[in-house]
Amino acid sequence: MRSGTDIDGVLLVDKSQAMTSHDVVAITRRSLNTKKVGHCGTLDPLATGLLIITIGRGTKIQDLLMSEDKEYVGTLKLGEETDSQDSDGQVTKSSPVPEFTREQIDAAFAKFHGDFYQTPPMVSAIKKDGVPLYKLARQGKVVEREPRFVHVYAHEIIAIRPTEIDFRVVCSKGFYVRTYAHEIGAELGCGAHLKALRRTKSGRFSVEGAITVDELKAGPLDAVAQRVLSLPAVSRLRGA
Repeated sequence: MRSGTDIDGVLLVDKSQAMTSHDVVAITRRSLNTKKVGHCGTLDPLATGLLIITIGRGTKIQDLLMSEDKEYVGTLKLGEETDSQDSDGQVTKSSPVPEFTREQIDAAFAKFHGDFYQTPPMVSAIKKDGVPLYKLARQGKVVEREPRFVHVYAHEIIAIRPTEIDFRVVCSKGFYVRTYAHEIGAELGCGAHLKALRRTKSGRFSVEGAITVDELKAGPLDAVAQRVLSLPAVSRLRGA
């Protein structure tokens, strides 16, 4: 069986819902018959969209690619807070949703623009004394989390429905869109959680034209290998 160990570069994958980023890494390993595979920036199972997979010597630039800005489109569900701040969690509080004006919604989003601090959610992969927070959360524990300095470069309100808001946000590394949705809900006074999320860009890379998980599973190796961006191509795309 041919091995993909001679493949070095980056594969842009359009992650499906209800799977982890590590699932995509495992599928890539099988598809390319190689072990040296990593990913840049975890996407929650709820989320779809761009996942940058690094292969071979491409894993050496993983931290560099992970540090770049991201763009997401998502849907915020008003009137319900959850323990995970997204629709995968349990509802912890329900509130009536007033008829907000566009100006009230604009003002709530505007408060979370530019530089600010964001406290990561308990249901996250951040570690406390070597233990991921989500494992502590499963035990019913809540620990103090260090606020992170984050930046929102741009945001857009795409559509407003009685209890839902579709939006786009361009943000810095380490930004939690779940927490963004939660905090906007708190600002509006009725609570909210993230109902849906799709990562559309990371740095200069876009989900447009990315290989789907089904295509990745189907292979064959040569077909998948042709979709891998070489390291020189990655460098050119990044403008480096």
